[in-house]
Amino acid sequence: MSIVYRKSKGLTDAEMHYCPGCTHGVAHKLVAEALEELGLVGSAVGVAPVGCSVFAYNYFACDMHEAAHGRAPAVATGIKRVHPDLAVFTYQGDGDLAAIGTAEIVHAAMRGEKITTVFINNAIYGMTGGQMAPTTLVGQKATTAPFGRQKDHYGSPIRMAELLSTIDGCVYAERVTVVDVPNILKAKKAIKKAFQLQMAGAGFTFVEVLSTCPTNWGLTPLEAIGWLKANMIPYFPLGVYADRSEAK
Repeated sequence: MSIVYRKSKGLTDAEMHYCPGCTHGVAHKLVAEALEELGLVGSAVGVAPVGCSVFAYNYFACDMHEAAHGRAPAVATGIKRVHPDLAVFTYQGDGDLAAIGTAEIVHAAMRGEKITTVFINNAIYGMTGGQMAPTTLVGQKATTAPFGRQKDHYGSPIRMAELLSTIDGCVYAERVTVVDVPNILKAKKAIKKAFQLQMAGAGFTFVEVLSTCPTNWGLTPLEAIGWLKANMIPYFPLGVYADRSEAK
């Protein structure tokens, strides 16, 4: 019997801890498949964040390093500069990257560090109980904003793909999502391109993945997919925000 589908060799056999309906697992799968298809599993180093994906080092079959909260880009920078031949990536959530780690990611992009960042944006703090994140939408409820995010008090949600795309050292920035098959295929293509550009020495590459958090949104997994499409995509439009690879 011919094999139609199998789990990527870029993943371990460890059972993932994510909540039902969370799309972290799908994003893990795409990163693993991209590394496998590019022949990089044995020469890749991932940097895990603090947040829901803090245990990512248990799930990827490549070498992994745990970073302090928000410092994954700094750790990845050190690894890549010492081992420039390796494929180095960070896997970070919106609290880790867009709150405590904002300076780290901006300056990594500014320096044009030859690393790849996969940014999971689910518009909420997941691991710590549903507090408002920098990406929480106006009107969206959180444990620290029980009446919804108010623009005049909290400001507007930050758009990281757009922000980083203005920095010359960021050669590639794209926003994708993984809530249905067509978008999953596009997301995999973006992640694979980000790694290809890194290994070509182009510079810093960034893929933002809009993800669901049914538990902290208070929705079923199916409702969460609908909510993301109806609310997150209009504010965080999908697409390529920077592609300076041709100029390189």
